[in-house]
Amino acid sequence: MPRVSVERRYLALVFPWLPIERLRATRPHLFVGRDEAPVAFTETVGNAVRLTALGLAAAQAGLQPGLTLADARARVPELEVFPHDPHADLDWLERLADGCARYTPIVALEPPDTLILDIAGCTHAFDGERPLAADVEGRMARRGLLVRHAFGDTPAIARALARFAGAPAPDEKRAVRRLPVAALDLGEDETIALTRAGLKTVGEVMARPLASIAARFGEDAVTAIRSLAGEAAAPVRARQRVAPVVVERRFAEPVARTDYVLDVIAELIAEAATTLEQRHQGGRRWEARLFRADGHVQSLRVETGQPTRDAALLGRLLRERIDSLSDPLDPGFGYDLVRLDVMLAERLDAAQLKLEGGAAQQEREGVTQLVDQLATRLGRGRVRRFAARDSHIPEQAELMLPATAPPPAQAAAWRATEEGEPPQRPIYLFDPPQPIESIAAEVPDGPPHRFRWRRRVHEVARAEGPERIAGEWWRRHDAAIPTRDYYRIEDQRGRRFWIFRHGLYVETERPRWYLHGLFA
Repeated sequence: MPRVSVERRYLALVFPWLPIERLRATRPHLFVGRDEAPVAFTETVGNAVRLTALGLAAAQAGLQPGLTLADARARVPELEVFPHDPHADLDWLERLADGCARYTPIVALEPPDTLILDIAGCTHAFDGERPLAADVEGRMARRGLLVRHAFGDTPAIARALARFAGAPAPDEKRAVRRLPVAALDLGEDETIALTRAGLKTVGEVMARPLASIAARFGEDAVTAIRSLAGEAAAPVRARQRVAPVVVERRFAEPVARTDYVLDVIAELIAEAATTLEQRHQGGRRWEARLFRADGHVQSLRVETGQPTRDAALLGRLLRERIDSLSDPLDPGFGYDLVRLDVMLAERLDAAQLKLEGGAAQQEREGVTQLVDQLATRLGRGRVRRFAARDSHIPEQAELMLPATAPPPAQAAAWRATEEGEPPQRPIYLFDPPQPIESIAAEVPDGPPHRFRWRRRVHEVARAEGPERIAGEWWRRHDAAIPTRDYYRIEDQRGRRFWIFRHGLYVETERPRWYLHGLFA
C-alpha cells in the first residue's frame, strides 16, 4: 500500500498571565478583598529587586518586567507584590500539558508560558481546527485561564502568531509578514539593531538577502527567518512520559490467607525493584492495595526518607504499617487481586560502602531506617524534621516537614557559623516572643544593663549587637512595620539570651523589648 503523508499542523497555546492565574487558583485566600489590585512578581537581580511577571491590572497601569520595585512603587503605590516562583509556574504548565493530552499525544513545553500541540491527524474528532481551539478555550476559561492560540504549518509560525497576533489568521504567511521583528525571537540586542536599521516587521527582514542578514546577525537569525517562512520546519520535542512502576498479581481463586498475601507482596516488591534498578531509580513512596472479592479495597502505604530498592526493608515497613492499623487486615471472602504502585521514584545510583567513608554512610543509613520505621509506626506527620527557608525573618526561616517528605523544590541553606565563633541563632525560639522589661537601657541603640523576665532580674554581663532586621515591607502598605534590633546577651550566671527591641526610637516613642530565644 502506498504511504500516506500527513501534513503537519501545530497549535500554539500562550498563557500571558500564567503566574497570577496559577497563584489565584492555588492560593485564593491571598486575593480575598483585593481582586482588582495590580499584582506583580519580583526576584532579586544583582543588588536590585526587579519585576519579573505582571498581572493584567499591573500591565494596564504601565508597568513592565525588568522595572525595579522602587520605580514600580513610585508609579503604582497600591501594587501588590509576590515572590516569583518559576518552579511552581513550570509545574502548573506541566499540569496544563497533561490536560491537553486529550487532544494529541504530542505536547511540547516552551517555558515559561507556551504549549505547542502537534495536531496532525487529531482534528477529525472535533470536526476541524476551529472547534478544537474553541474546546481548548472553553476548558481553560472554566479554570479561570486566559489563553491566546494560533495555528501554523511549523511550531515557529504558530508560536509567533499566538504571541504577537493573538488569534488564528486566514492567511498565515501574510499574517507572519506583518508581525514585528520581535517575533523572530533573536534577543533584545538583535531586535533593537534590526529596528534601528529600519526593519520593523518580519516581512521587511524576509525581503533582505539572507547572506547579508547572516553576515550581520549570525546563522540564528537566518534559521529564525526560514522557520517563520515555513522553509525550515523542525519537529516539536514532545515530553517523554515515563510509565509508572505498577506490578500486580491476580488469583484464579480468592485467597483468604493473609500470610500468603504478604509473601505475594514481597515478590511484587522484588519485581518492582528490578524495574527500578534498570531505570537507576529507587522508590520513596510505595502503596500496596488488596482487592477483596466483595469489592472492598485495603490500602497499605509506606514512605522512606531516601530512595530505596531494599525489598527486606520495605517488607519490614509494610509489616510495621499492618501492626499500626486500628483494624487488622480482614481477608473476608478472600483477595482476588494484589497491586503494588511505586508512587514516587527518584534517582538512585550504586554506592560502594567499603571505600573511605563507608562506615559513616552505613551509620546514616541506620538512622534513616530508624526514622522510616518510626514514621511508619507512629504516622507520617508525627515524626518531623527542620528544613531551611529563604527568609530573613527569624521565625520564618525554617519549615517543619514530615521526616520522610522530599526536600522543598527551592531548598535554602542554613547559615553557617564561623569556626570558633558563637552561633548566630539560638537553638530554641519562643513562639511568640516573650515580653521582657528592660531596665537602664542605653539610648538610642544600646542593649539593656539588666532586664526582668518571668519575675527574675538578670544582670547583663556581656552583650553583642545590634543585628538589625527590617520587616517584610513589600507585603504591607497600611502601616509601617517596626524594625528589630537583636542582641546576644549573657547574664552574670552564664545564661545566654537572644533579645530584641521592637522598633527604633525614630519609629516609636516607647519601643518594647522581647526575648526571642535561648542559647544552649
